[in-house]
Amino acid sequence: MKFSLRKKFFISYIFIIVTILILLNTYGYSLMYNKLLNEACSSLYNEASMISREYLANTYLASSSFPSLRHYFTSFQEITDVRILVTRPDSEIIIDSDKIYNCEGKYLNDYDDTLLSNQTVSETDLNHMLPEKAVAIIYPVTFSMEIIAYAVLTKPLQPIKNAAIRYIDTIVLCYIIFTSLLMLVMFYLYVQTALPIKTMTRAAKKYVAGQFNYPMGRITGNDQSELAGAIKYMAAKMSDMNDYQRKFIANVSHDFRSPLTSIKGYTQAMLDGTIPPEMQNKYLDIILFETERLTKLTSSLLTLNQFENGGIPIDISVFDINYEIKRCSETFEQRCTDKQISIELTFDTKKLMVKADISKIEQVIQNLLDNAIKFSYNNSVIEIRTTERNRKIFVSIKDHGIGIPKDSINKVWDRFYKTDLSRGKDKKGTGLGLSITKEIIEAHGENINVISTEGAGTEFIFSLPSVSS
Repeated sequence: MKFSLRKKFFISYIFIIVTILILLNTYGYSLMYNKLLNEACSSLYNEASMISREYLANTYLASSSFPSLRHYFTSFQEITDVRILVTRPDSEIIIDSDKIYNCEGKYLNDYDDTLLSNQTVSETDLNHMLPEKAVAIIYPVTFSMEIIAYAVLTKPLQPIKNAAIRYIDTIVLCYIIFTSLLMLVMFYLYVQTALPIKTMTRAAKKYVAGQFNYPMGRITGNDQSELAGAIKYMAAKMSDMNDYQRKFIANVSHDFRSPLTSIKGYTQAMLDGTIPPEMQNKYLDIILFETERLTKLTSSLLTLNQFENGGIPIDISVFDINYEIKRCSETFEQRCTDKQISIELTFDTKKLMVKADISKIEQVIQNLLDNAIKFSYNNSVIEIRTTERNRKIFVSIKDHGIGIPKDSINKVWDRFYKTDLSRGKDKKGTGLGLSITKEIIEAHGENINVISTEGAGTEFIFSLPSVSS
């Protein structure tokens, strides 16, 4: 059975908590008990040394001093819970501080002859003279280098055990509180991070599978909501790109299929004799026209693809934009004459130097002039103006033609897009010219805009960096 990382982490966490609790209640208790027992032994030893030095050795254990010593030791026991026994060298108990279980007159060595030879006995009942197990310190009382008595101090073990249990219980309680708070914090972090991430991961998988309308749900938290927003934005872009690709393929297929069908049909007709020899030149012109359209379409697609992949370098140079506009305008002289269109040039100064790729800018001017002539009314004027503002050169190409519908203004930059008004006038166009134009201008870090009124004309304005002459 496989467990998720989250379940493995949870099981490991519980295992660590339980293991630590077991260790605290066993090994921890043992350590604490031994620590408290050693402290009790050390305290008893110091008290035994003090009693021997201050009370027993100086009295020479005269019988007359027994009552006062007994009274003092009894008071000491009531305060400290330490029972004091004083024995002769032969183990006879001559003073016992305990009033209830008094053992005066008895011998400690009745059951164990070696008892008084010990210094510390960690668990003893002094040969059944104590009501419960205790720790005992046996301290010899000497006078003139001779042992004259033994001071035996005992303390019950049960209070020490109880103290050790209380210490461990306190530690365990603090540990349980800490682990509970830690678990709450971890749960909060899980709710705030892991769950949103899981939700976003599931949504991302749906988006990758093409289910762009899959609802992600509400994600809280600044970072999480920001990431969720980015994923939603990506999904929207993927959806748009998916729609664009479908439209792109459909448009390419249509634009290629139509001329290919014409070329194939007319060629086949000439081969099988359907078209007589005297009519073949006419249809050869049609085939040539369709071939040129295919060539232009292919070239435009390759250009756009290169721009998207950063494959077309921009060769920057300094040149006179006014001169290039004049030169490009001259190439359209015959088309202007055919439609009785005039081109008016208005320049701020005789020369306007710009820093750009001259061949790419020529292509921009030609594309815009081609559109202007194509969609201008007969006997109209195309106005080309250059101005300089804030170290920028602005080029305006304005026609007086059919214009662009208001709902199509933002779509003219889309690939293959043609307005309904232009379809009958743009038989040779690919719908890619303005897309290429925009890519070229943006590759220079500049902008191009369009202003149009349906039935009145269209104006394209683009900017280029100026160079002071």
